[in-house]
Amino acid sequence: MKAVFATGDQAVAVADHAGPSASGKAVVRVDRVGLCGTDVKIVHGSIPVTPPRVIGHEVVGHVVTAGPTGVPAEGARVLVDPGVACGRCAVCLADRTHLCPNGALLGRDEDGGATEYLAVAESQLHVLPADVGDDDATLLQVLATCLHAQECVTVQAGQTAAVVGLGVAGMLHLQLLRLRGAGPIVAVTTSAWKRDLAVELGATVAVGPDEAEAAVRDVSGGHGVELAVECAGTPHTLRQSMLLAGPGGEVLVFGTTSPEADAMPTYQWYYKELTIKNPRAARPRDYERSVQLGASGALQLGRMVTATYPLTDAVAALAACHDPKQLKVALTVG
Repeated sequence: MKAVFATGDQAVAVADHAGPSASGKAVVRVDRVGLCGTDVKIVHGSIPVTPPRVIGHEVVGHVVTAGPTGVPAEGARVLVDPGVACGRCAVCLADRTHLCPNGALLGRDEDGGATEYLAVAESQLHVLPADVGDDDATLLQVLATCLHAQECVTVQAGQTAAVVGLGVAGMLHLQLLRLRGAGPIVAVTTSAWKRDLAVELGATVAVGPDEAEAAVRDVSGGHGVELAVECAGTPHTLRQSMLLAGPGGEVLVFGTTSPEADAMPTYQWYYKELTIKNPRAARPRDYERSVQLGASGALQLGRMVTATYPLTDAVAALAACHDPKQLKVALTVG
């Protein structure tokens, strides 16, 4: 069977891959794999892996061989939780399996889902209703991480908010904030077409970075927003999110800024007594919530999928991830 490998020389290759051994796991025939910034960073070496590594952690497919308990059953359409946890350590027993120090992420620490068949533990599979479309399903892994992140912060009706960075995660956070009753919401991005889409998805106003402080002053009466959500993972957007937050505000750092972020406005943290939250990944129950919310139709998920490529065109798909006209690029398998 074919799989997409990060080769270790800042490139990808589509090559033959041995089929998975069930060995106490379920075998999933992969239908869709979403690509994200993590995959791009793995390919380009800024996230180190042991090559050759099969990439991909946003996986939707069908069970072709059930696991030991038979749940999910053969034929079930499933979303894959890409987080692997030991289930025995103190962190796991404290209901933080997503932070397991003995854990792993498919596509980074272990071979991932950009392949035809994948063997995973039954506990990592979440059954998808038949009426959730393929494009919607492609976004559910990312949505689970956004749901986990927003559980870490206070959101109340009428709360002022800003979302800085409008990639897929930013658009999802924007919709979740609106669904939870927040508003007015200022959306911030350099991209004009993403600003237009953000307004369609619920932003009160969408502006470029240079206009963000003025827009926040307008909607907050000069106080700053009660919640700023950073979704781009750059030192600049992290700094701006902290500056846009008002006294006593919260900053949700969703983007992964690596390796470090210098010149942070640390006096603002003290002066405003900010609460800064930096959530990571998602727990099994977050995936269940994601499936339920995706099935409800309350969010526009499929609109985020702007390009699909067959697995054999993975090189072109990874290149498309750099295109500013794209949001979510996905691989179709089979």
